[in-house]
Amino acid sequence: MKKPGVAPQSIAPVSIDRLDASSAGFDRQLAELIAWSSVADPALEQSVRDILQAVRSRGDAALLEYTQRFDAHPAGDVNALVVDSAQMRDAFDGLDSSLRDALQVAAARIEDFHQRQRQESWQYRDDSGVLLGQHVTALQRVGIYVPGGKAAYPSSVLMNAIPATVAGVEEIIMVSPAPKGEVNKVVLAAACLAGVQRFYTIGGAQAVAALAYGTGSVPRVDKIVGPGNRFVAAAKKMVFGDVGLDMVAGPSEILVVCDGKTDPDWIAMDMFSQAEHDELAQAILVCPDSSYFERVQASIDRLLPTMERRDIIAASLANRAAFIKVADLEQALEVVNRIAPEHLELSIDNAADALARVKHAGAIFLGRYTPEAFGDYCAGPNHVLPTSTTARFASPLGVYDFQKRSSIISCDASSAARLAPLASTLARAESLTAHARSAEQRGEQRDEAGDSIDTGAPDKS
Repeated sequence: MKKPGVAPQSIAPVSIDRLDASSAGFDRQLAELIAWSSVADPALEQSVRDILQAVRSRGDAALLEYTQRFDAHPAGDVNALVVDSAQMRDAFDGLDSSLRDALQVAAARIEDFHQRQRQESWQYRDDSGVLLGQHVTALQRVGIYVPGGKAAYPSSVLMNAIPATVAGVEEIIMVSPAPKGEVNKVVLAAACLAGVQRFYTIGGAQAVAALAYGTGSVPRVDKIVGPGNRFVAAAKKMVFGDVGLDMVAGPSEILVVCDGKTDPDWIAMDMFSQAEHDELAQAILVCPDSSYFERVQASIDRLLPTMERRDIIAASLANRAAFIKVADLEQALEVVNRIAPEHLELSIDNAADALARVKHAGAIFLGRYTPEAFGDYCAGPNHVLPTSTTARFASPLGVYDFQKRSSIISCDASSAARLAPLASTLARAESLTAHARSAEQRGEQRDEAGDSIDTGAPDKS
């Protein structure tokens, strides 16, 4: 049976850069390949600053103006930017049953995975009798940003909102641009399913500003999560401190390590799966077999004309894709750890055996039958991942991003007397006398027999 698809159309062949990890200039070439800065454009930075300041000072009026200008939104007032819960429920109920079922199964899998990340409070009493612990609480109000310009992303609604719900967040505020005021029904349905309480059809830097500072209609949140375009990334970076952030995301990226044994059509389509996000997305194939690059290139040339987003894919591959030749698997993993990719596919034999040598990656897909697309939609782990080499120090979005921890310390008279000399000695070494005397006062207790407890505190007489 012929598979459904798009009728092939003429498109120029895409030339993909080729690098050799053993060549003398590889370090420089790799650095240039993966270089990315979300706010490198001074004009973009200034534009975002102006938007942030306008929304901060003029609130709803500025928010409405920017939404009308950038999204061609027909809203006459800010109330027209609000989607109520009834609309979300109607969208969910009105979905085709197969799509509704797919959303529900995906949501259940995502929730099951994230339930295992939930942290609980804990306490213990040490040998000195001091009660110590950690009090874990959920954030009260969070804002989730869901992209909505070039495509609709109901999957991102699930990935952002479900961990917040699992964490126990009291109120989830969702923002997503609605070009010409049109809201994708599947996005609305996903918001209903994931527990979103408020949904505003706003996007860009103005949406980030509204969440960070609050307006008359949009409440200020404690943290903003979710990826967006360069304006969103720049805005998030600028509002950090006024509000918490998950990360500042760059374009989507995939790195595939293949031994040359996987069907080249599969690898070509895996590269397409990231390239179709936008022209700045990046797809990299690492392989020790240079002849395999020719096979993948042939698959790309044959399959690209059949893709609906062929122009975006072609631009992404031409601008930022690469084939990297390595000597062996060990060198491939060295390249992986230098790139620290958002998505890493290990399309090799015994992929699990290589896992211990992967130090930096947002999500790792083991084996030939595990495409990155599973992670985007329904596997369970989060698809909001660190990009642009930030997997060196950052983690996927998770329940832990919506929980915070408070330290617990509790002393009685006896344990206070044991800690007092330690605190006093260290405080006086820093010339912080008030700290020292505060500790010493707790140490000047008497035991049940009325005798003074020897705390070791300095004699202040």
